[in-house]
Amino acid sequence: DNMHLPNMNDAKIRNQSKVNYIYENRESNDLFKGKKYFIKTYGCQMNVHDSEEISALIESLGYIKTDVLEEADFIILNTCAIRENAHDKVFGFLGRCKHLKKEKKDIIIGLCGCMAQEESVVNEIREKHPYIDIVFGTHNMNDLPKMLTNYYGKQDIEVYSKEGDVIEFGNLYKRDSNISAWVNIMYGCDKFCTYCIVPYTRGKQRSRKSEDIIKEVNELKEAGYKEITLLGQNVNAYGKDLDDVSFARLLELVSDTGIPRIRFVTSHPWDFTDEMIDVIAERDNIMPYIHLPLQSGSSRILKLMGRRYSKDDYLTLYNKIRSKVKDVSITTDIIVGFPGETREDFEDTLKVVNECKYDGAFTFIFSPRENTPAASFEDNVSLKEKEDRLHELNELINKYSKESNLKMLNKSVKVLITGVSEKDDTKVCGYTENMKLVNVDAPKEDIGKIINVKITDAKSFSLDGIKES
Repeated sequence: DNMHLPNMNDAKIRNQSKVNYIYENRESNDLFKGKKYFIKTYGCQMNVHDSEEISALIESLGYIKTDVLEEADFIILNTCAIRENAHDKVFGFLGRCKHLKKEKKDIIIGLCGCMAQEESVVNEIREKHPYIDIVFGTHNMNDLPKMLTNYYGKQDIEVYSKEGDVIEFGNLYKRDSNISAWVNIMYGCDKFCTYCIVPYTRGKQRSRKSEDIIKEVNELKEAGYKEITLLGQNVNAYGKDLDDVSFARLLELVSDTGIPRIRFVTSHPWDFTDEMIDVIAERDNIMPYIHLPLQSGSSRILKLMGRRYSKDDYLTLYNKIRSKVKDVSITTDIIVGFPGETREDFEDTLKVVNECKYDGAFTFIFSPRENTPAASFEDNVSLKEKEDRLHELNELINKYSKESNLKMLNKSVKVLITGVSEKDDTKVCGYTENMKLVNVDAPKEDIGKIINVKITDAKSFSLDGIKES
């Protein structure tokens, strides 16, 4: 059995030795030189950033990245466990990989991320999916080079049940962009919302030291990055597990680096302090965009969810942010059909949406996750009713998103140009300070620059504009 339960000190020593292994063998390891790898990422921004680290680990062995599945010698899926459909998508894609392996027998197939931390998934892989060669979890990503180097054709599952200490990897990332970058400030979560599997797959809250975060931000600034996003499952709780600074103070320190744009995700309303609001309002390089999950507008459902705030608490915080942060854009998360949600509870959610008029929202039907408290709650709402409620909610969200965008018509805004527009490859695209996507009539030479744009058209999910001289 390769499921490990190491103690914290052992984990720290073990992990650090593997970081050294990567650096010592970066140039000399020719075993995989010229081979190609394909990586597919599911889930949140944390998973996206994890994949940047995983890519660096793989390339340290000599692999070259490919976007063509059929070309790959190593296929790795970095997975999400937050909802049931994520599980279905992963195993659906694995079916393609299995078929490919019948034609190309030397392909190595790997699975990692949050699904790998679920015991039921690991058991399913052992019993039903022998073609999956390598499995590792969220607590031991840096085991991958060793697992690939030592792989000899037998299924290797290395998933640690307990997280180790935070290990600094240096700037060991194969970043997807040279314009904007993710910066982890913490890992895991201690909130244990009754529907959420994250504390079980990501572990308890562990914050990075502030000096290490500032060092990384300074390195990114010196490398020419224009924007960084501070990442955590609940960034507002940063530092509570350390004798270190608060998140509000960390924002000030990051702002002091002078990097042009700073964002952060995700915030829990419970930990959102007045001090944080004041810092965001006062600092020009902290962008006026806040993702503030509501989850439900019913105080009764919020209590069942274990969210630790009421509808009135949330609205007080929301209005405080709106009043203090100029031109702020606020988005949210909402779950529909939580066990026991009545029509009255759902109406309470609609009332909050009508009051807040969000700039956008991620909306979901409740998905029971194994081993979470809510999975055992009595659920007497039919799927049809849940789907109808989701549709009704989305209609309202889209209405207010469109209204918010229409308010920007004919305004001059600053846009960080990040690439070529997916809508029209003769244009470029980027984001305003308050996180609105803009397709811009401007030359490709402006990619990587912050330019002035006049907004000429507004849709529910994007804006159009022209570069101003």
